[in-house]
Amino acid sequence: MAFFIVKIVLSALVIAVVTEVAKLSDKWGGLIAALPTTTFLIILWMYVEGASDEKIARHVGFTIYFVLPTLPLFFALPFIINRFGFLPGFFVSLGLTALLIYLFNLVYMRFGVSIISGS
Repeated sequence: MAFFIVKIVLSALVIAVVTEVAKLSDKWGGLIAALPTTTFLIILWMYVEGASDEKIARHVGFTIYFVLPTLPLFFALPFIINRFGFLPGFFVSLGLTALLIYLFNLVYMRFGVSIISGS
């Protein structure tokens, strides 16, 4: 249980630092947020907890499949926010991302990979 709490605290600390940096500088906050920080944390925690190399490799492989359908969020969100405000931009971008994940899954399934069903 103690290790779980350490994971929560350290992971939350990373998010808090990024948001504080973003308050000071949009550019530096964006750079830090663009880094695969959460992926690094996740694979580090998986390794420390004894996950096999194969399990970690599969996790990173599936992460790649999700990058493409989530990228349009970064184009759509600023555009919508500037025209309609934060909340509409947030929810439209969330919906767009969900739709794109579904559509990309249909494409991926043609190659024998499903990203939204199974384990």
